[in-house]
Amino acid sequence: MGISRVGFAGLGSMGGPMAVNLARAGIPLLVWNRTPGRAAEQVAAGAEAVDDAAALFERCEVVFLMLKDAAAVDAVLERGGPALAGRTIVHMGTTAPEHSRAIESELLADGAKYVEAPVSGSRVPAEAGELVAMLAGDPKAIEEIRELFGPLCRETVECGPVPNGLLMKLAVNVHLTAVVTSLAETVHFARTHGLDLGVLAGVLGAGQLASPILRVKAPKLVEEDFAPQASIANVLANVELIAAAAREAGLTLPLIEASRALYAETARLGFGDADMVAVVKALEVHPRTHSEDY
Repeated sequence: MGISRVGFAGLGSMGGPMAVNLARAGIPLLVWNRTPGRAAEQVAAGAEAVDDAAALFERCEVVFLMLKDAAAVDAVLERGGPALAGRTIVHMGTTAPEHSRAIESELLADGAKYVEAPVSGSRVPAEAGELVAMLAGDPKAIEEIRELFGPLCRETVECGPVPNGLLMKLAVNVHLTAVVTSLAETVHFARTHGLDLGVLAGVLGAGQLASPILRVKAPKLVEEDFAPQASIANVLANVELIAAAAREAGLTLPLIEASRALYAETARLGFGDADMVAVVKALEVHPRTHSEDY
């Protein structure tokens, strides 16, 4: 590998296992998290923890950012200062497309390279190294770092110039949000009618609706297991980005608007940190309707 040292900022639900996989693959890795005390697992896997983000930019040729939101990305990049020149910054989180476009302009002006690499998947595929990355940016910059995605991803897909990676991620999340919300509504319907939810999961898994997301989320709904893989708060933030991008393009997305209301209500009910399947809690508090209401 031509790259001597890699940095990774953001050791949360997704970033934590991703960094572990990079370290286990033998990649010389420095890690940093905004909240201290989160790097023990990565250090045990072979990474080196540093005290601040500036150390990543000073010592690493490539720095991955897996951060919560645009404000976090901006804060971390500002801490890097002039050491950004000559570095490749890989933005793996989900922010607004226009925010990513602005980052690219600023980094290129500073002599850095920039690659968008948002991923499809939650904590389970992150742990398994089976994410799908949507890459955007200068093809040469992408090619220089492509091998680094091997421990993280089952597949990488080039999407063209920035911000097409993030636009593709938002498009994927339109479908993901609708699928999981529909599954929650399906289980809510079945539970209310006294059906055997194990049988329901088996029927869904045996037919054309079977999918990896069904295999992960259906048992969580059946067992009311809300341990987070992708949280309600995270999904709501993504839905807000989708809705904003839709408005900018003059689109109407009725399913996204309905989902946004449900996830916002779920958060208000106190389930913001729970897995996205907890959206079923918003369905449970809705008043029952009657046929004449339709």
